[in-house]
Amino acid sequence: MWIGACTSSIGTWMQIVAQGWLIYRLSHSARLLGVDRFLSGLPIFLFTIIGGVVADRTERRKILLMSQWLQMASAGILTVLVALGIVHVWEILCLSFVSGFAQAFGGPAYSALIPTLVEPEDMPNAIALNSIQFNLAVTVGPALAGITLAKLGEKWCFGLNALSFLAPIISLSIISSRFVPDSTKQSMLKSLMQGIKFIWHQGSMVGLIVLAFLMTVLAIPLIVFLPVFARDVFKGSADLYTLFLCVSGGGAVCGALTVAYMGKFKHQGRGALTMLVVMGALMTVFAQSRSIVLSCAMIFLAGAAMMVSMVTISSLVQMITSDNMRGRVMSVYNVAFRGGMPVGSLLVGVLIPKFTAPVVLAVDGVLLVVLGAYFLFGRQTVANL
Repeated sequence: MWIGACTSSIGTWMQIVAQGWLIYRLSHSARLLGVDRFLSGLPIFLFTIIGGVVADRTERRKILLMSQWLQMASAGILTVLVALGIVHVWEILCLSFVSGFAQAFGGPAYSALIPTLVEPEDMPNAIALNSIQFNLAVTVGPALAGITLAKLGEKWCFGLNALSFLAPIISLSIISSRFVPDSTKQSMLKSLMQGIKFIWHQGSMVGLIVLAFLMTVLAIPLIVFLPVFARDVFKGSADLYTLFLCVSGGGAVCGALTVAYMGKFKHQGRGALTMLVVMGALMTVFAQSRSIVLSCAMIFLAGAAMMVSMVTISSLVQMITSDNMRGRVMSVYNVAFRGGMPVGSLLVGVLIPKFTAPVVLAVDGVLLVVLGAYFLFGRQTVANL
């Protein structure tokens, strides 16, 4: 599963890099970059909770396989459009929505499946290792995308992404782990309400979910709007954009490796919040920097701090969730975590033309510091975990 997911994630990041560059090349619009991320995440809001209910009522491998096939088809269609030279921005946006729809059902099933492959005491390590494969892809994918963009063009990035989905399809077909749902005659609505009730009665769970949403609203624009910094602030090319992504991904891998090494440690909540404050400070410095060296150092450290915080919060959610509720709980968590990305991207995309990227990202960084400090010293349900 790790190898299959890593291969697919590399392909996905190749497409993200090429797609962001293609949209900006066609439109020269930071707003459309934000709209693209918003449409890819909109299905997270609309369908992920339903996907979580389905994940607790159906064999999770089947849901994941359908999700992979749909994302493969979406990438394949984009490949053909670009190869024929008939691609338009609206078509890219529509396909982003389709891929988001597939992820809305595949995400809860994947999050619920991973913990069943390891013993409970190894869960923090497994979640961190899963984050490593994703962030290893953040490092490798953009580097491959930069080379592919320069030598072969965008269509090859999209085509290789389509092929990369074969890796998780094969791995899902051969793993022996199975989730056998309890036989139930409950309606979908009743199952959903049961999951929400479970979350509400776990006092710290609400705080973790709110924190996940606000954290991604404020932090993810640092990655989404790197093309604006590379092209407009530093007057660079796709190579500089790729460098920024690779450095950020390298920091994220180091952060995830740190969590994987530490496993379950004392005061995880306080540690996650401290890293959130650090990340906000680093993001603010990056936004105001006009030195490529300093900017690379800031986004490397910010990537590490962001990953430590995110992985630790995800581990805490998984550890206080029972397996029969895991799909529903993780669907709500994914709505918050993944749903915050398009909201933040759309908002920042609207604000950048009015206030410039450095100003907007600096304010986001300050708000992250305030958010972390509030949960550290004000609402302490998360800090006490």
